[in-house]
Amino acid sequence: MYMIKPRLSFWQIINMNVGFFGIQYSFGLQQSAVNPIYDFLGATPDQIPMLNLAGPVTGLLVQPVIGALSDKTWSPRWGRRHPYFLVGALVCSIALFLYPFSSSLWMAAGLLWILDAGNNTAMEPYRAFIADRLPADQQRLGFQAQSFFTGFGQTLANLSLFAFPLVIIGKTGAIPNWVFASFFFGSFCSIASVLWSIRTMPELPPDPAELENIRSQKLNLLSPFRDIFLAIRQMPAVMWQLALVYLFQWYALFCYWQNASKSIALSVYGVTPSSNPEQYEAAVSLTGLVNGWYNIVTFATAFALAWLAKRYSPKYIHLVCLLLAGTGFIFFPFISQKELLFVAITGFGIGWASMMGIPYLLVVGAIPKERYGVYMGIVNTMIVVPMILQNVTFGFILKHFLNNDPRNAVFTAGILLLIAAIALLRIDASKPADQQKFVVGAGGH
Repeated sequence: MYMIKPRLSFWQIINMNVGFFGIQYSFGLQQSAVNPIYDFLGATPDQIPMLNLAGPVTGLLVQPVIGALSDKTWSPRWGRRHPYFLVGALVCSIALFLYPFSSSLWMAAGLLWILDAGNNTAMEPYRAFIADRLPADQQRLGFQAQSFFTGFGQTLANLSLFAFPLVIIGKTGAIPNWVFASFFFGSFCSIASVLWSIRTMPELPPDPAELENIRSQKLNLLSPFRDIFLAIRQMPAVMWQLALVYLFQWYALFCYWQNASKSIALSVYGVTPSSNPEQYEAAVSLTGLVNGWYNIVTFATAFALAWLAKRYSPKYIHLVCLLLAGTGFIFFPFISQKELLFVAITGFGIGWASMMGIPYLLVVGAIPKERYGVYMGIVNTMIVVPMILQNVTFGFILKHFLNNDPRNAVFTAGILLLIAAIALLRIDASKPADQQKFVVGAGGH
């Protein structure tokens, strides 16, 4: 006997993912506004990777633990994943509100740790929520809806960096006032969007066997770590193969996000943050537009990629997207005309739409339903380990091998994405999600 999950309409799938918009608005600010704040506070290029260590470290610790805990959580009133969305969004909103008040590098870095802890607490259960709530043939649409809201949220975050300076002038300390407006708006979006999803899309209760399993396992301080350890020991081969792709893919993305505004400042304006702060602020604003454009491309192509992944192999769709993104990064630091930056970054917009959805399709069919949370957390650990490696190593590499030139960092990101595409060829996703079945009373597939 099979448990048939009710099919949802397109708009129900949209409603369940609205909360992802607020989470990704926050990540958009982290990508485009946090590093300029570090610059305004006097950081040097080689200091930026270590100052960004908060994100991957909190992801490494928080996401698999939250995933394991949410697998063992059920409340008739609050649900399984919803409590974690809500707590994470509250923490994120508070941190976003306080962030622009940073008066020193270390205050900014400390608030980034809190912000990332909230974001990771909210985001990880969202991946499992898709697998919990949707039948297998709608999971492509569910994951790509998250890609859509990733693009939409980050688009608004980046466009705020362009639009707010036009109407909000002046500074408070070292920080421009428009930065405050961007973060305050993000604080509102984070909690409001998650509350919308919680109110409009209830969770499905576990089947009787799952519920009995949850009730029989007492939670304690060590239980999530035990679950994570056992899950890693039993991890499907496709997840190990994806980890190699992610090593190059996510190392590359941090190289771009940390250096985009300084690369544009050099290639377009011929300045650095210290040589001409006013021109550098213009470069930050232009970076907001450029990053806003790639996120527009992301939400414009997300559902098309869902259709292509259904018609063709998700593996080869992601391969093409990685090649487009890598090629764009390779050309990006050599461009001196503002308009051509938007052409180069378009490839990354398509790649970003794929990165936020397609890889989950490669693994969701190979993991048992009662462990969705912990395994989605482990997938996200595969993201943050390369980020930690990048933050620990790239400052040295940039300073001693790349002439402390942010343009070289972006070029390196392009090469790494091409290597990730080659590594993707090793993936054997032989069990597609369409073949996934859920047996009432069974512990797995």
